[in-house]
Amino acid sequence: MTNLHKFFVKNAFLWFLVLMVLMGYLIPYRESYNAYFNLGTFIDWGIVIIFLLYGLKLNLREVLNDVKNWKLHLLVQIATFVLFPLLVMPFYKIAQGTEFYVLWLSIYFLACLPSTVSSSVVMVSIAKGNVPSAIFNASISGLIGIFATPMLMHPFMESNSGGAVDQVAIIQQLLLKVLLPIVLGLLLNPLCKKFIERYGKLIGKFDRLIILLIVYESFSTAFVNRIFGSVPPITFAIIAVAVVGMFFIVYYLLQWASHRLHFNREDTITTTFCGSKKSLVHGSLFMMVLGIPDDNKVMFLLPIMLYHSFQLFYVSWLANRIGNRQLR
Repeated sequence: MTNLHKFFVKNAFLWFLVLMVLMGYLIPYRESYNAYFNLGTFIDWGIVIIFLLYGLKLNLREVLNDVKNWKLHLLVQIATFVLFPLLVMPFYKIAQGTEFYVLWLSIYFLACLPSTVSSSVVMVSIAKGNVPSAIFNASISGLIGIFATPMLMHPFMESNSGGAVDQVAIIQQLLLKVLLPIVLGLLLNPLCKKFIERYGKLIGKFDRLIILLIVYESFSTAFVNRIFGSVPPITFAIIAVAVVGMFFIVYYLLQWASHRLHFNREDTITTTFCGSKKSLVHGSLFMMVLGIPDDNKVMFLLPIMLYHSFQLFYVSWLANRIGNRQLR
């Protein structure tokens, strides 16, 4: 029972994600509820606060101290923003103009996302990898993603909408909801250092709360509008195969490249772990910022949630295995 309890506690966030999906089905949030509490507005402000807190928590000194390990950093960022999208691109011509186009676009969206921050650092630490380099890559990936993810998505968003996407509006949203709060957080960083150290765990839970609310709102809309009725089982199968396949292809390619570049054990662990991660936080937030239509939000969330769940379960097991091997 003790091990089972630890398993549930350790993966509590994943169970809460499942709970939000169930609540979206059993107690869906409807537009009429906005008269009492506007969930969409609360989520919008929550997004701003998340990136403000991200700026407050970002330790620039630690980030800048690890710049010298440039080969590792370059390899991780190439994997995150080049290799992942290239794996999905060959299927564009097959999906274009068919009922599978939105499915392709949702998987491509996952491929364009930055690496996750907290779990990358935690997993690298457990596996006894290069933690400073993990911190650098996790931090810089989120900043690069502010520009890279919308840029990679832009041409295909135009195709999907059937008209021109208001790129100026998207840039304004990114500046106001993402970049400006991060910059403000960085400026306030020295003043709020003690506050962050004291309430760091509580702050970390706030971003998860917003993600859970985004999932709940999106699935509520899907169930109310009966979107799942039009999603065939093969769609779920394709998503599952795609996300697991992408993970292993990138993971083993990074492992091969690390050996070719003569990385030591610690740097190889950091490269493979950080370069194969995708951020549920950024995925959920960018989905809102990029203006994904309500009818498509669930389709865009599914690959991210499946990938996030898989990477947490599998990489947790892998990190513990590698870390225990090192202790022998």
